Amino acid sequence: MADLSKYRNIGIFAHVDAGKTTTTERILKLTGQIHKTGEVHDGESTTDFMEQEAERGITIQSAAVTCFWKDHRLNVIDTPGHVDFTVEVYRSLKVLDGGIGVFCGSGGVEPQSETNWRYANESQVARIIFVNKLDRIGADFLRVVKQTEDVLGANPLVMVLPIGIEDDFVGVVDLLTRQAYVWDETGEAENFEITAVPADMVELVEEYREKLLDTALEQDDDLLEAYMDGNEPSIEEIKRCVRKGTRDMSFFPTYCGSAFKNKGVQNILDAVVDYLPSPTDVDPQPLTDVEGEPTGEVAFVSTEETFKALAFKISDDRFGALTFVRIYSGTLKKGDTILNAATGKTERVGRMCEMQADQRKELSSAQAGDIIAIVGMKTNVQTGHTLCDPKNPIYLEAMVFPEPVISISVTPKDKGSTEKMGIAIGKMVAEDPTFKVETDQDSGETILSGMGELHLDIKVDILKRTYGVELVVGAPQVAYRETITQEIEDSYTHKKQSGGSGQFGKIDYIIKPGELGSGFTFTSSVVGGNVPKEFWPAVEKGFKGMMDTGVLAGFPMIDVEIELLDGGFHAVDSSAVAFELAARGAFRQSIPKAGAQLIEPIMAVDVFTPDDHVGDVIGDLNRRRGMIKDQMAGVTGVRIKADVPLSEMFGYIGSLRTMTSGRGQFSMEFSHYNPCPMNVAEGVIAKVKEENAKNK
Repeated sequence: MADLSKYRNIGIFAHVDAGKTTTTERILKLTGQIHKTGEVHDGESTTDFMEQEAERGITIQSAAVTCFWKDHRLNVIDTPGHVDFTVEVYRSLKVLDGGIGVFCGSGGVEPQSETNWRYANESQVARIIFVNKLDRIGADFLRVVKQTEDVLGANPLVMVLPIGIEDDFVGVVDLLTRQAYVWDETGEAENFEITAVPADMVELVEEYREKLLDTALEQDDDLLEAYMDGNEPSIEEIKRCVRKGTRDMSFFPTYCGSAFKNKGVQNILDAVVDYLPSPTDVDPQPLTDVEGEPTGEVAFVSTEETFKALAFKISDDRFGALTFVRIYSGTLKKGDTILNAATGKTERVGRMCEMQADQRKELSSAQAGDIIAIVGMKTNVQTGHTLCDPKNPIYLEAMVFPEPVISISVTPKDKGSTEKMGIAIGKMVAEDPTFKVETDQDSGETILSGMGELHLDIKVDILKRTYGVELVVGAPQVAYRETITQEIEDSYTHKKQSGGSGQFGKIDYIIKPGELGSGFTFTSSVVGGNVPKEFWPAVEKGFKGMMDTGVLAGFPMIDVEIELLDGGFHAVDSSAVAFELAARGAFRQSIPKAGAQLIEPIMAVDVFTPDDHVGDVIGDLNRRRGMIKDQMAGVTGVRIKADVPLSEMFGYIGSLRTMTSGRGQFSMEFSHYNPCPMNVAEGVIAKVKEENAKNK
């Protein structure tokens, strides 16, 4: 069995264009996994292997690679930076033990860095910080360090200082060893020499070294006391303190360099090995019951325990369906039978592999701490499902995903593509928990929902290129509804005579507004036999059947209460059909008199914005007819909770990003229905009438 203390499961995350993928490429080259580095701007990097990634120069899906450094096994996940794909970061962080937060030396702490940092805090993932691109114009290492304190509320522990800046950036000084690493002009990572600290940096180095020791030694009272008495601990003792503080997230070891120019990447790899936790160092994953409530038990990371694993990503590539799995306990061998706790189904593991981006290496076994992919699972595994030993069923803490915030309607360009589209969308929904699909019952359109315009744009592109489905993309419809505002007591008689037995049904009834959210309720208070009991269901069916089409604009009606009071019947001519038709006629007669009203869906909106944009965001929500419910200040900004009509929220993500320089985020979910203001209702009704006239 492999030594778990030599494992490092790490993720690389940052804002768009801070250099995550380039850093991953350099790590792979340095560790001997690849022999030629591919550049992102040429569309040739190892981990950006989708066509859409190569074209746009951005990462869309997280990719896993494995490499080795100083006898340690590094499982590295390169994650996307764009806000629309944060689910990839979230689910990767869920299964990782440590991370590298990459920041641009000139751009500093950018919006998406904040979101990812927040996710990492929530997932309690230990991190090191890498300030990249110090060769860029405007780069300033210490300014970015200060930003991580101010914007992220982090405690950066500076471990190296840059030698030179922008075009003059040539290397770094290691504060612990007081050694300078200087790279030559060849641009090769291996071509560096270790020299003394440049004379003009000695004072600065000593100043920052003292800060480093003061902070690190707080992790060990005895060492701190000895240091105060003038006895400096050994390098190994200091490293032990840095490792402990990193694991406990007391601080974040901070490095700098230029991944593109191959400078400073070795220091990062050394830091991963020296300071980031192994699978056995982190707190074990909590176990829950079927409902997701914690049981107080945990999944200990050990090969001796029974098998416990979490499926954290489903992917469909040219070789078939892949289920990415993080194993927390036990071992897994080819041919083993495992249980999917969520579905209650068991399955035999056919093939397992270690992933190198889109390449794979077949495995015969895997163990606690490993991140692997299982090929062709059939038990309908979804992201967040627990896989375990059939004799010991357990549930690992599940993943909670944000709800989609934007929708579009799509229809295939030709009839032949309908079935193809259904199969393709089914696969895509399984891969991405923030991508939803539904059929609008009113219009029959297929509605795709996702995290933002780019997210849906990419999905439509994948449908077209990967699955060959051409789509016509339209705007989505708001699901308006109709209700009533007044109580009406009325009577209706259905009478039809056409030779032979006729139809007769008379009903007296009250129609009134129902409780909010009650939908449709029917009661009968008929006494005596004026409307025999066997006809009551027919009356209910008649009324209920009319609820699908309201009188204002044909939207479904909700929250209507009907009480059958009395009526009359004919011994020969009365039947269930007659009473059903009587109810239908009664509905048409009385609803227009009951103060029909158009109501609209209201969304509970949760907006995150930096402090300096709060006024703009609140003003904009008010313009969108929003009702501000709450404001909560956090370390990195303010959360605003509001109720806003769905019809006003289309395109909101674009406006929010413009208002907040790209730093704003929001999520929303359906809350309730509210009456439409008169001017809005008139506009909607006029539009429906116009469309109906066109379709006639």
